[in-house]
Amino acid sequence: MALVLSNISNIIIPVLIFYIIAYGVASRTNVYEDFVKGAKEGLKTVVGIMPTLVALMTAVGILRASGFLDFLGKLVCPVSEKAGFPAELVPLAFTKMFSSSAATGLALDIFKNYGTDSTVGLITSIMMSCTETIFYTMSVYFLAAKVTKTRYTLKGALLSTVAGIVASVILAGMM
Repeated sequence: MALVLSNISNIIIPVLIFYIIAYGVASRTNVYEDFVKGAKEGLKTVVGIMPTLVALMTAVGILRASGFLDFLGKLVCPVSEKAGFPAELVPLAFTKMFSSSAATGLALDIFKNYGTDSTVGLITSIMMSCTETIFYTMSVYFLAAKVTKTRYTLKGALLSTVAGIVASVILAGMM
């Protein structure tokens, strides 16, 4: 039993794939043809959203390389420090809304400069796991689903990101 539990992640994906294929065969559908059709549709979706992804990645790269994110951190430093949120994390909070990979690069820089066990490092770790790449996610999924009216999505996503940031500060303070 312990062997199965320790290797569950190695087992689950092959079992799931086998189940899907077996279900398709039992349902008397052409599994391979359906797979190829789905792959073609997926490729069309990727091509459709690629310009948006490239634009987001380019914008984040420009903001990071230009020093704007550091400037933003220094600009809001008085307010963020009073709220208990280190100014060093403002660029990370901003970047995470657009790109998880760029935010991971910033997080690694923070770990290198402050250490992973420091308060800043702990807040970084928790914040990375309880915030979302809002604009990336909205652009990808809404473009793929052809949604034109987002209603309250952005407001809700921003509110949940703020809640995640507040939770990361509180939780790191408890450790």
